Amino acid sequence: MIIDDRSSGDLHSNMGTQWRLVTDNVMGGLSEGQLTLHHHQAKDCLRMQGNVTTENNGGFVQIALPLSDDVFDASAYDGIEIEVSGNGELYNIHLRTDDLWFPWQSYRSSFTASTDWQIYRIPFAELEKYKTFTRFDKKQLTRIGMVAIGRDFEADICLASIRFYAE
Repeated sequence: MIIDDRSSGDLHSNMGTQWRLVTDNVMGGLSEGQLTLHHHQAKDCLRMQGNVTTENNGGFVQIALPLSDDVFDASAYDGIEIEVSGNGELYNIHLRTDDLWFPWQSYRSSFTASTDWQIYRIPFAELEKYKTFTRFDKKQLTRIGMVAIGRDFEADICLASIRFYAE
């Protein structure tokens, strides 16, 4: 199932929801970023760029997509597939469910965004819990985020597509 294949021509996904930029400024951090529509190596994409800094207890720049107005049931799928190109840095995919209470909680996986387009499959079963003991429930998905996090670096990554997949 396609979440976003960048065919909208704006910040809306195929699901009708809209991508937005979130930085650590929401909690006093100093990281800066931008989200733009871009065309990179023959593909339309969302481009997230920014300066991630851990100063002032910060350390992230993120593009986030709510999946619906309520919760999204992804029980028919085994994971998330992304097509990305970047600057050789390590990034994360963060999934949030309705079971999480605090904004820093998530289920995560890391990947390196090479300079060429790469497709990564992230199985739900391999997601790591972050600051929660709650088991991941794919019937309760609320948001997906692509995140530059945890260390001082320049973020620059393009997302051409994101989808749920089933084996």
